[in-house]
Amino acid sequence: MNTPNKLTLLRFVLVFPFVILMLGDFGGAWRKWICLAIFCVASATDALDGYIARKYHLVTNFGKFMDPLADKLLVCSAMICLMAQDRLPVWAVLIIIAREFIISGFRLVASDNGIVIAASYWGKIKTVCQMAMIIFLLADLGGTAVLIERILIDLSVALTVISLADYLWKNKGVISMQD
Repeated sequence: MNTPNKLTLLRFVLVFPFVILMLGDFGGAWRKWICLAIFCVASATDALDGYIARKYHLVTNFGKFMDPLADKLLVCSAMICLMAQDRLPVWAVLIIIAREFIISGFRLVASDNGIVIAASYWGKIKTVCQMAMIIFLLADLGGTAVLIERILIDLSVALTVISLADYLWKNKGVISMQD
């Protein structure tokens, strides 16, 4: 297993301590900062694994498939935890998670037809925006940061819808294979 794929697996593993700390009642005043650190490290593995895979020509079908799933698990877990803490509106989480299920289903159909679909440009921008939103929400800085949080929530939802439309449009041939 190459380094980018190991980083992807690390992202999967980091979700568990993150969720346990987010939903647990321990860690005291340090809890949010530990959660923020775990989320930032996990998010950094996303950028790092992609960079290494492209630079050293280590792109694999495993990475094309598992990297987006690791991102989805990390981001969706964080959003559900933030929703449970009334830090993120339910409607935003539902839209974002619905998109992830649609794309995952689409990828499975493509995979059944021997096609591996890598993440798109819009999907990558959407993921970065969602991660920034989660970082701001986890930091919970108050004051003017609340406006930034609101902008990031709205932008994340907008990019989610745009990336879904772009993904479906670019890969519409996958659906026609099922006819």
